[in-house]
Amino acid sequence: MRTALSAIAAITLAAWTPNASAQDRGAPRALSFAQLQNVVSRVALYPDPLLAQVLAASTYAEQIPEAARWADAHSYLNGDELGRAALGDHLPWNPSVQALVPFPSVLDLMAADPRWTSDLGNAILMQRSELMDGIQTLRRQAMDFGYLRNGQQVRVEPNGRFIAIQPESPGFMYVPIYNPSIVFASRRSGSVFGGGGISYSTRVPIAGGFSAWGWALGGPRFDWAAHAMIIDRDPWNRTWSNRQTYQHPYANASGRSDAAAHQEELHRVLQRDDNYYRKQREQQDKSGMGHINQEAPKH
Repeated sequence: MRTALSAIAAITLAAWTPNASAQDRGAPRALSFAQLQNVVSRVALYPDPLLAQVLAASTYAEQIPEAARWADAHSYLNGDELGRAALGDHLPWNPSVQALVPFPSVLDLMAADPRWTSDLGNAILMQRSELMDGIQTLRRQAMDFGYLRNGQQVRVEPNGRFIAIQPESPGFMYVPIYNPSIVFASRRSGSVFGGGGISYSTRVPIAGGFSAWGWALGGPRFDWAAHAMIIDRDPWNRTWSNRQTYQHPYANASGRSDAAAHQEELHRVLQRDDNYYRKQREQQDKSGMGHINQEAPKH
């Protein structure tokens, strides 16, 4: 695997443009390794189970905005209560998208930047092996620079060439919050490591009520050596060429109600107007979170 964060810091996210020589004329142009790292940098330090669900959901980018609104409107619920609400509303999106409704902040990140979400989805469909290598390169850098480490929220598991990140408590997940331009960049010579760099959301329960969406024990994970994603015990094999027809098998599909019509709400929802979501997007833009800056970070 290549290590070239300086190259990442020197570029902006490249546009996907049609490549007439591609086997599928509608296929986007392949990205360089540095560009792939730039695309995935926002989520590369997510725990493996959450990262697998995010990558799968990004291939259904057009479904993310509506799912984000539903998740926000039900953000006062969690665990089994949220699972029952999702079942009761017969959510129509792909199971990988529904799997993220316990994480409104993640869906909001994806909805706020549809271009990035689409780029991430295209990358996992077309260049999965390289993208997964890019994740590993970024994780190695974050660990070498002292940011990625064990804690109360996650367990970092180096194993030869690969670094897995697992939730410390089974059945619960924490979303890491970090600025890629900091955690993936080396410190200036003579600087003193003071920790930090990564903070975490509150604890999110995902077992039980969300087992039908692939969160059951033995659910989302990676086989890093084989460049494979495993969701609900089966390899996730959606690619660019089969994207129109692929249906991932789920062990407990009967307990899920996707692709059904919405029914009348049987529970309270939080009402948000468009101005609220606009302000949320503006705050993300101001924070710089999720973007690798073009200039070197200052420590």
